[in-house]
Amino acid sequence: MEELRKTKSSTLCRVFELLCTTDDGRRGRLTTRHGIIETPFFLPVATAGAMRGLSLGDLHDLQAQALLSNTYHLHLHPGEDVIAAAGGLHGFINWQKPILTDSGGYQIFSLRGLRKITDRSVEFRSHTDGKKHILGPQEATQIQHQLGSDIVMCFDECPPSTASRREIEKAVDRTLQWAKICKETHEKLSAPSLLFGIIQGGLHADLRKKCAEELIALDFDGYAIGGLAVGENEDEMLGVLREVTPLLPVEKPRYLMGVGVRHQLQACVALGIDMFDCVLPMRIARHGTILLSNGSEMRITNAEFKHAHEPIDEHSPSDLSRTHLKSYLHHLFRVHERYAEAIACKQNLGVTLKTMQNLRASIEMRK
Repeated sequence: MEELRKTKSSTLCRVFELLCTTDDGRRGRLTTRHGIIETPFFLPVATAGAMRGLSLGDLHDLQAQALLSNTYHLHLHPGEDVIAAAGGLHGFINWQKPILTDSGGYQIFSLRGLRKITDRSVEFRSHTDGKKHILGPQEATQIQHQLGSDIVMCFDECPPSTASRREIEKAVDRTLQWAKICKETHEKLSAPSLLFGIIQGGLHADLRKKCAEELIALDFDGYAIGGLAVGENEDEMLGVLREVTPLLPVEKPRYLMGVGVRHQLQACVALGIDMFDCVLPMRIARHGTILLSNGSEMRITNAEFKHAHEPIDEHSPSDLSRTHLKSYLHHLFRVHERYAEAIACKQNLGVTLKTMQNLRASIEMRK
């Protein structure tokens, strides 16, 4: 049966072409209205349409293939009407490659103290001005269409992986109920966007299976695995992937949300994941942890780097790290210069994107 599904993969799906599968992972191409994405790949997170410390030109230099932006934050400001009038998010931020928009479901997890959830929707109190906003599956889908997203994510409930089984059961039921509404709304809007369902279920294999099977029956363009990297350890996360990934259609892209640690990327690609996003590389960069192209990392604020008059990373994808000294970056961090953030963020994102390029090359060599 598995071999039969593999032979059909290139003909069943018009948007995702599976080129090969090896022990190192899957190699494919995802077609969107703003271009083709080579998989596996990593999405830089431009929450409000920009990345702190980096320009969109920097992202082009680093060969980023697509961006992730957030529905909830863009809805709060400037508002989807403003963005639609500017030609959609692509025109508003001047980025002509693919954009995936998170639905706002993650904010159910991250803004627990500012929201009230019902079976119909979520009432948020804005974290900026306290105003009330209602976001549900229909609203989230409509907003993403107004933003002009290439990949629209279903609105889901993302509980902590350490939540009680009863809480996670309720979240799965809501996620499935909302997925149906998202699909109906998406189809009525008739835009050329792709729609991905999100599999919840915490660390419970039976709940993950239930959620996956019911979403697959609804026939989405791709499937995301959510609710991980939110409290569990690495072994638990990988255990969930070993249970869920074999259930997913071979001919559809698979997206693991919120994971960006380099060795985890490699392990998850080997388990069949095609897409990732994470704020971690940028977050740790802003606090002085620098990822290096040889696989190691350094804490550039440590005193040992005060006299380290050598390139930050001579093999870096980032021109800034090839031309600036470790001692200079150490100095910039110690005197709180904003340029430190630009150098560090470009380095960490560049190394992360290069990791995905290397994984694609490794898979091609093994085929």
